[in-house]
Amino acid sequence: MKNYKLKINGNDYNVDINEVEGQEIKLDVNGTSYVVTVDQEIKQQPKPVARPVAATSQVAPAASGTVQKSNAPAAGNKVTTPLPGTILDVFVNVGDSVKSGQTVVLLEAMKMENNIEADCDGTVKEVKVRKGDSVLEGDVLVVIG
Repeated sequence: MKNYKLKINGNDYNVDINEVEGQEIKLDVNGTSYVVTVDQEIKQQPKPVARPVAATSQVAPAASGTVQKSNAPAAGNKVTTPLPGTILDVFVNVGDSVKSGQTVVLLEAMKMENNIEADCDGTVKEVKVRKGDSVLEGDVLVVIG
């Protein structure tokens, strides 16, 4: 279930999306249930795999800030975020060797912690986020070469 807090024309709404099937969405708005039909089918995003996170990190926390976008394309495999959220921790630095499946970033999204993992073996060429950054779906987090 996804939960959103919306403000529309100065009014606060608490929206819980319970189920999405094709063009039909079952949701609750401030505790009242609704079934909403949309014009076209909504494509479901793959759910991130949540795995236990170690209690401590051996990487010193990075300074808080905003995501720095670069216009130059980065070479290598790009690890992207599957959904918008906030970076809770970055577990790698430029030059680190990583293995496929290794957690490189911890992302908080929808009040859940999500491990973002490397999808290949290689060396970290670029780290594009820092602890505290807000990211959008599809943003590049780490580049592995």
